[in-house]
Amino acid sequence: MMTLDDVLSNVADQDRGRELLIVDPWTGEPAGIRFRIAGPDSDVQHRARIQMMDELAEAARPDGTVSAEAREAARISCLAKCVLLMEIEEDGKPVAMSHRNVVRVLRAGTWIQSQVDAFAGDRARFAPERA
Repeated sequence: MMTLDDVLSNVADQDRGRELLIVDPWTGEPAGIRFRIAGPDSDVQHRARIQMMDELAEAARPDGTVSAEAREAARISCLAKCVLLMEIEEDGKPVAMSHRNVVRVLRAGTWIQSQVDAFAGDRARFAPERA
């Protein structure tokens, strides 16, 4: 039987994240890009979703609608906030870990974005580690 302590322990574990190795969409081979992603039940993702809602509220037009561009920008920003670590190179040098750079990488290839998004929402990847 699961206890509240088990649930809270898993949330803390999900805040530490899990590693995702991006694969080349054409060959299925590792692409040399690595992320550490916070889990779907983490406080990190919870805060990112709340910030996304605030961004969408700020982007609302007087009639209450939000443009598709603003919704997409908020979604990508939210996903980037779930990235705890990123390892990728540009011109032979590591790309610095920052929210702005994570957004840039996620926008660079929708195949990268898709893999990060799928991983971030997959609870099975963040199951409690059993002894």
